[in-house]
Amino acid sequence: MTQTDLKPAVYFIGAGPGDPDLLTLKAYKILAQADIILYADSLVPKQILRDVRADAQLIPTGNKVLEEILPLMIEKVRNNQIVVRLHSGDLTLYSAIYEQIKALNAANIPFELVAGISAFQAAAAKLAVELTVPDLVQTIILTRISGAASAVPESEELASLAAHKASLCLYLAARHAETAQAKLLEHYAPDTPVAICFRVGWEDEKIVVVPLEKMAVVTQTENLIRTTLYIISPALTANQSVRSQLYHPEHSHLFRPHKKG
Repeated sequence: MTQTDLKPAVYFIGAGPGDPDLLTLKAYKILAQADIILYADSLVPKQILRDVRADAQLIPTGNKVLEEILPLMIEKVRNNQIVVRLHSGDLTLYSAIYEQIKALNAANIPFELVAGISAFQAAAAKLAVELTVPDLVQTIILTRISGAASAVPESEELASLAAHKASLCLYLAARHAETAQAKLLEHYAPDTPVAICFRVGWEDEKIVVVPLEKMAVVTQTENLIRTTLYIISPALTANQSVRSQLYHPEHSHLFRPHKKG
């Protein structure tokens, strides 16, 4: 991607969980060319911006409201500038881009979404686990608990999701760890492993695996009130002798049919 590839527009970029090496190559190239970058400074570490242009205008948005952010993005694009709206993690999860996209469409401002790595993916990689182990768990649920800024629909209440006993990735719940733990314990066994993942990809990253019954007390003892993800899954300590059929010698498919004779 060269400078001439980019047209004036708003580029929504998922910054990933915090490690600049986990930026996609496309995201990195756009960041390196941007005229103005509006970034969620409370969630995106400065290290993500280490290779931007020296003359790029960097605007932290942690203290701003949408009514300040949107007019600025619209004005800059109309002035033929390349604008990056840098969000943490994966744009499809809890990124609050819906209302921004709606406003840009109404103003006839072009935009593009550039996917990012989610914290649950980065955390699973750090833990060296697969969250879908054959014959143990084959579903991943990404959810949150109701908070002041956003209520969870009643049909998606945490206890009802826990009933599936899937690999459950719980975002934005550290301030409600006791409540979340109680709801999870309605269906998961007390000794179900939970990975408490604090600031995944940041320099002060902390990841610890504890039994579900210890989730709240560890959160409180370590004072992990923000930027914490919980992964609740039997796959975290899977030790049974299981094997996927995908590469099994007796499993045939279109690209690997059984040999005749």
